[in-house]
Amino acid sequence: MTERPAVPRLIELDALRGFALGGILLVNITVMSDPGGFGDGSAITVLEAFFHNKFYVLFSFLFGYSLTMQFRSAERAGVSARVRTIRRCLALMAIGALHAIFFFTGDVLFGYGAIGLVLLLLSGLRPRRALQVAGAIFAICVAVMTVLGLLASGGSSEIDPAEHDRLVGIMREGWGAAARLRWEEFSGNLPLFVVYGLINILPLFLVGLAAGKARVLEDPQRYLPYLPLIQWIGFGVGLPVSILAALTHWPALAGPVTVADPLLTAAYAATLLRILSAHPRVAEIFAPAGKIAATTYISQSIITSVIFTGYGLALAGKLSDWMVLAIALAIYLTQLAIARIWVRHHRYGPLEWLLREATYGPASVRDRGRGISGR
Repeated sequence: MTERPAVPRLIELDALRGFALGGILLVNITVMSDPGGFGDGSAITVLEAFFHNKFYVLFSFLFGYSLTMQFRSAERAGVSARVRTIRRCLALMAIGALHAIFFFTGDVLFGYGAIGLVLLLLSGLRPRRALQVAGAIFAICVAVMTVLGLLASGGSSEIDPAEHDRLVGIMREGWGAAARLRWEEFSGNLPLFVVYGLINILPLFLVGLAAGKARVLEDPQRYLPYLPLIQWIGFGVGLPVSILAALTHWPALAGPVTVADPLLTAAYAATLLRILSAHPRVAEIFAPAGKIAATTYISQSIITSVIFTGYGLALAGKLSDWMVLAIALAIYLTQLAIARIWVRHHRYGPLEWLLREATYGPASVRDRGRGISGR
């Protein structure tokens, strides 16, 4: 049987991915705990200023970067990278659809799989060209968000109290009613979700693709000199705009915030990379969760479903916003600890193993004897 030489994992990539999972949970739990999200107050202001629409940016960049590593692995093994990628994307879509229906309608895996197929069509682009295409698409996104923001000026986005109570009641019911609601939301919003993903997520994938092809993160000496500048721009430009939007909620800032979010995200990533360079052992905190990112991400939804929905305690709408954030932090810290133990004894997380099986197909038979427990 053909041997599959492995492309070495980048601990920086895993650490960034594990770090992003914390921010993603803090944002997602706002609607996991209450279909109307957080109300006006300090908690939502902090989230909007420092977390909202920041960490999915990093996660999306890493998806594009990882695709190039998967391509290299396929080339070394002498197999079709396109077939592997198609299989992986279809598996992501299947897992994402189940996740959205049974646990969390804000799922990203389905969209990542679908947009990943589009990225595959563009995977032949050279790094410079990929960045140019990403910039053009992102400019369209900024224009669209600006227009939508201006049109929304003076309108109210708050959910009707009666409708809110109805949705909370469904969340607290058994899994059947909640699953039907999630299916309605998932299927009804799917076209808009895909369009938004193409103009917002695809550019981030392309930037990651360009960085991966240039192997930017594989040589710290190449990127470390640029990190202080990235921090100055992100914290100096992106952060003030994000804070201003969170404090004022001016719809007209929708366009500028769309630009500010990636800048601030880049500053976060640059900060972590500088910390990792100075203190390599910090990677041991975040990298294990990043190594089993899909399992960690899905388990966040399962845990919160047990806490807030009819699956378990049915606490939806009953806790204060800050209490919900405290729960999110506790979940994340626990996941970091468990992931660190898990990767000492297992090569893959459960979902990572499943994705690997779907990606490699019959070629992965030789790994089945070891499964998720083998090193």
